[in-house]
Amino acid sequence: MKILKFKNKQKFRYIKKIIIKDLVLFISVGIHKFEKLKKQKVKFNIEINTDPNLKADIKTIVNYENVINDIKRLTKKTHFELLESLAESIFDEIFKNRKVRKIKLKIEKMDIIKETTSVGIEVIKTRV
Repeated sequence: MKILKFKNKQKFRYIKKIIIKDLVLFISVGIHKFEKLKKQKVKFNIEINTDPNLKADIKTIVNYENVINDIKRLTKKTHFELLESLAESIFDEIFKNRKVRKIKLKIEKMDIIKETTSVGIEVIKTRV
C-alpha cells in the first residue's frame, strides 16, 4: 500500500491589528476659553493595521504600550484647538513606524455637552 502525502495548498490572507480601547486621559483641547483653562476627559479608541508579515517578536511588532505613551506625551503639555489637529498629530507620530499600514482613530470629549455621553470625531488614514 502506498501512502499519499497531500501538501496543504490552502492560502491565507492576514490582517493584523493592534487595538487600544477606551484610553481615557485628561487633556487640554477645545476652542472655548473654559476649555483652555481646564483639562477635560477625552477617550481614545484606536485600531492600527500593521504589516501582516511581521513575525510575533517583541522587536518587530507595533507595541501598543509605546503608542499609548506617545499619545500621553503628545497631549501632556500641548493645547489642541481642534480634535482634528490632535488626530493629525497622533497620526504623524504613529505613522513614523513603517510597519503601520492603516489607523482608525476615534477621539471623544466625554463631559463637554450635558445631553450627550460624548461628542467627537472618527478618522481613518491609510498609508498609500
